[in-house]
Amino acid sequence: MSYIAAISGSPSSESRSSILVSYLKSEIEKEGIRVQEVSVLDFQPEVLIQGQYNHPSIAELSEEIKGASGIVIVSPVYKAAYSGALKTLLDILPQDAFKDKPVYPLMVGGSPAHLLAIDYSLKPLLTALSAQTILKGVYLIDKYVDKGNMEKPIQDEEVQSKVSVQLEQFLGITKNLSRITVSEKIY
Repeated sequence: MSYIAAISGSPSSESRSSILVSYLKSEIEKEGIRVQEVSVLDFQPEVLIQGQYNHPSIAELSEEIKGASGIVIVSPVYKAAYSGALKTLLDILPQDAFKDKPVYPLMVGGSPAHLLAIDYSLKPLLTALSAQTILKGVYLIDKYVDKGNMEKPIQDEEVQSKVSVQLEQFLGITKNLSRITVSEKIY
């Protein structure tokens, strides 16, 4: 397996979404899999706002995604959808950027009112980017993510279980796809 790309859609480096990306990176690396962490904050604002799809930083991200075995994507919920910063980043990627990639989406919101944000806002965008398999995903409420506990930020056992089960499924899919890709190259 090559590596997993983990994308944070939060415009804040200390957000619950960013903390979840770091946590998931740590969990994936425990399985011996390298993680390439990416944040919307890694890009100059004018590159995103002006839609500079041919900027070297966007070309580099496109290549990183192309080489990844799968993608973890985490976003805060703003106005019942993913962050605008994430949308601008994903908008300037090639149309098939997530082609043949399994995607594990997570979103963090302030209340249960936006529970369906993954299904109604994020998944259609991931589908438009040609994601092969999009896991059910996990919606986390702010109060269940402790920003002060980097090693175990999820403070609800049921939510932790959902995150862990889907992470295991995601890694299983990425490993199987890697085996298929390797065996196709051999023959």
